[in-house]
Amino acid sequence: MGEAMRHHWLLLGACGWVLLILMFVTKFMSFRAIDDYGERAGGQSWTVPGTKLVKPNPASRLEKPATRTALNPSDQPSAAPSVADWQSVAERRVELLSSVCKNSSLRNLTHVSISKFVLDRVFVCDKHKILFCQTPKVGNTQWKKVLIVLNGAFPTVEEIPESLVHDHEKNGLPRLSSFKPQEITHRLSTYFKFFIVRDPFERLISAFKDKFVKNPRFEPWYKHDIAPAIIRKYRKSHRESDSAASGLHFEDFVRYLGDVDGRHRIDRQFGEHIIHWVTYADLCAPCEIHYSAVGHHETLEQDAPYILSAAGIDQLVSYPAIPPGITRYNRTKVEQYFSGISKRDIRRLYARYQGDFRLFGYPSPDFLLN
Repeated sequence: MGEAMRHHWLLLGACGWVLLILMFVTKFMSFRAIDDYGERAGGQSWTVPGTKLVKPNPASRLEKPATRTALNPSDQPSAAPSVADWQSVAERRVELLSSVCKNSSLRNLTHVSISKFVLDRVFVCDKHKILFCQTPKVGNTQWKKVLIVLNGAFPTVEEIPESLVHDHEKNGLPRLSSFKPQEITHRLSTYFKFFIVRDPFERLISAFKDKFVKNPRFEPWYKHDIAPAIIRKYRKSHRESDSAASGLHFEDFVRYLGDVDGRHRIDRQFGEHIIHWVTYADLCAPCEIHYSAVGHHETLEQDAPYILSAAGIDQLVSYPAIPPGITRYNRTKVEQYFSGISKRDIRRLYARYQGDFRLFGYPSPDFLLN
């Protein structure tokens, strides 16, 4: 009897361990799925070299992404609304954009000319009369896939090779800059035009991780050319021998981005490689081009169906599935990245991106500034 009882308890204990292992594996797989979709992550975590991390306090955990949205808190739906219901949100965003563009005090931050640089960002789908302005680090890969399908190169987004999406010589997506002036004017005045934004500071964190920490597409110029140039100019103390080894710190990156005058030489030196942190205003000229819709990464589950419907293509193509929670604003992550950075440097950074915050209804990050 005693031996049977002992075997019984051993069996229960083994089952308990199996359940714990399964729970851990499931949680890990869920985390990886989200990380891969949003950041194309490698095996590294998002701990930042050279940045002090602090444990989030209970109060910050309560202020989770779901309580903060792209236009204002009332826009966060408790349940998925219909496309018709979401139209009012989309219209208010366009109205806000127009209103901020008229604010003369922000003109230097919001108004740019429609230059070749801007036209190079805009992809064209003539077949369905659509223009899409690319704003890196907000999930543009998926929208490019949608346009590639609409252009007829592939029947579904799932069949498009990842290597093709960003190969602008082969993906069949012409840029607006490739057309004649009168053709450009015609398309700008008659086509459905849209682009996507996300919280400006969270976008900068994504750009830093993708280009200087993980670099999954192997773009060596970020680590070997741009990073050393930023370190030499903006790291307060460094030795040439250890700069490359330690890598670019987020603090260096912030100091560079907030230097209104000094960074221009670096920007000119590295050309279009800097588009991953250029402001939305500089990328898409939203005060000069009258966009039909502006989607927000934080509410992409609602914005994607609305944009497809408004453009008249919802019966032709579907937006790729979005893993649960991937689009939410993550205040805890923002706090951790900025935890070791001086208020002066954060305020300078905000001064540069204030136009993006205001144009698209993102609240000022007072929890970092004050």
